[in-house]
Amino acid sequence: MASKHISKDYWNNKRVLVTGGAGFLGTKVVERLVAAGVSEVFVPRSNNYNLVKLEDAVRLLADSRPNIVIHLAAKVGGIMANKLHPAEYFYENLMMGVQLFHSCWKQEIEKFVSVGTVCSYPKYADTPFSEDALWDGYPEETNAPYGLAKKMLLIQSKTYREQYGFNSINLLPANLYGPNDNFDDSSSHVIPALIKKCVKAKDEHLDDVEVWGTGSASREFLFVDDAATGIVAATEFYNDSEPVNLGSGEEVTIKSLVSKIAMATGYDGRFIWDSSKPDGQPRRKLDTSRALKKFGFEAKTKLDIGLKETADWYVNSNLSRRQ
Repeated sequence: MASKHISKDYWNNKRVLVTGGAGFLGTKVVERLVAAGVSEVFVPRSNNYNLVKLEDAVRLLADSRPNIVIHLAAKVGGIMANKLHPAEYFYENLMMGVQLFHSCWKQEIEKFVSVGTVCSYPKYADTPFSEDALWDGYPEETNAPYGLAKKMLLIQSKTYREQYGFNSINLLPANLYGPNDNFDDSSSHVIPALIKKCVKAKDEHLDDVEVWGTGSASREFLFVDDAATGIVAATEFYNDSEPVNLGSGEEVTIKSLVSKIAMATGYDGRFIWDSSKPDGQPRRKLDTSRALKKFGFEAKTKLDIGLKETADWYVNSNLSRRQ
């Protein structure tokens, strides 16, 4: 199927609320909405609206008066952050999602777009992950609280569409990466964490870098610009509660990823694997055929190119000298 083209006629009379719109993914989504000709994009800040609180969700809708809500706001982090704070990851993500969704239905918002997570899939789902396999088992334990909290919006979407005719969609992106990612040691994901370690080791002439796990686990990564393109396309063209994967189609082992990041950063030292640390889910690769069929989405950025762009951004942003 040919890729569908964003229509300014669809967007130019719309007001769109983007929760998490000032974040890593959100800024890219906002850029694409503006380019599409959206009349007004409202980006709330967490210090003004705590979406864990129902009254703040209600006030946000009253202040922004949106036609469409794209819900990106989430409490996210890597394996260790999820392991240390499972209750927070469950409660905050659940409450942000279900209360905002319910408030949007009550306010008769035109459309609710929920951006979920690949962490919702069962730990041992057959690869590539088909959306139909979402309920075939329990998620990987270290990120199950987060994954299940986001997964509840699938139930909410189906039931509110069935009972009330409320239009909402659910998108499940692969692990995201790209320039302006989170490089904080306490909460970063694998790509920014490894880029930071390699740049530091190169700058300080260190002989080796420690990496968690065995390197045998695999992941699929989606460049943030591609993810934003997919979200905006789905918002315009997709109107069904069946979830849709957004991915790149590239599966890579962590061991291979480490080699690619070493090349992207110019680090030529050794890697020491700490097998006492968890690998996380054994494999992740998405079946992306539904996104192509339903709204013409196909990722454009190859992993090697995206890694180089991300590593260069990190070095040129001077974050490596401030952290």
